[in-house]
Amino acid sequence: MKNVRIPIPAIGFAPPVYVCRRASVPFTLDGNLNKGFWADAPYTDLFEDIEGPHMPVPRFPTRAKLLWDDENLYIGAVLDGDEIWGTVTGRDEVIFHDNDFEVFIDPDSDTQQYYEFEMNVLNTVWDLFLPVAYRDGGDALNGYDIHGLKTAVAVNGSINDPSAENRSWSVEIVMPFKALTECLAKKGAPDPGDYFRLNFSRVQWKVDVVDHAYRKRTKPDSSDPLPEDNWVWAPTGVINIHYPELWGFLFFAGEGQEEKDFSIPEDEYRKWE
Repeated sequence: MKNVRIPIPAIGFAPPVYVCRRASVPFTLDGNLNKGFWADAPYTDLFEDIEGPHMPVPRFPTRAKLLWDDENLYIGAVLDGDEIWGTVTGRDEVIFHDNDFEVFIDPDSDTQQYYEFEMNVLNTVWDLFLPVAYRDGGDALNGYDIHGLKTAVAVNGSINDPSAENRSWSVEIVMPFKALTECLAKKGAPDPGDYFRLNFSRVQWKVDVVDHAYRKRTKPDSSDPLPEDNWVWAPTGVINIHYPELWGFLFFAGEGQEEKDFSIPEDEYRKWE
C-alpha cells in the first residue's frame, strides 16, 4: 500500500452546531432570503478562513441558514461584497474557477460517501459524490446528479459590471433527502434528533477592475492567478475542505425542540481521539 502523508489540521475538534428547524410556511424558490419562509431560521455564524480563527477575518461577510420538512433540506446563503461576477455556464464544470458557494454533506458522519455541491452567481451547478475521501485515495463521481435538486440566485447589484452598485448575492438550494440518503440503510427524511455532518465554503478570488471588467489578480511576473480565499462555516485547520471529521453538526429539530436540547454526541469525541 502506498504511504500517504496527510496534513494535520492546525486546530482541534470544536465543530459548530446548527439546529435546523422544520419549515412552517410554503416555499417559493427565487434566491431571496427576505421572505416569510426563512423568518424563523437563524443564520449561522459568519464564515471564517478555512485555516481557522488565527487567520485574517474574511473581507466579505458570508452566512447561511437551513430548514427542513418531510421531503427536503432547504439551504439559503447570503454572500456580501461588491465583486459579483461569473463565467462558468456548463453544468459539472469546475465552478470554483469563479467565485462560488459550496455545500458538503456527510449524512452518517463516517467521513466517506459524502456529497459536494457548488454553484456560482450564474446559477451554474456542479454536484459530485465521493465514495472515498480524496485524502484516502478516493476519486469523485463527477457524473453523479442530486436528483430533484433545485437552485436559484438573487443579485443585489449586477453581474459582471464593476460600475454597478453591487452589494451581495444570495442563493437558495433544495436537496431532496431521497438523494442524500441513497447509500444509507435508513433512507428518506431524518427523524427529529438525527444529525448530518455539513460544511459550507465560499471561494473568493482576488480581482482588479481592468477595462470595466473583473480580472483575477496574478502573481508577480506570472500569468497565474493568486491563490483564492476559502471562507467556511467550520474551519478545517488546513487549506483542504475534505476533512469531514471537522465539519459542523446539523441537528434536525422536531416541534418544541430548541437549541439547548442538542449537543455533540460523546461518540464523536471518541472518534476524533
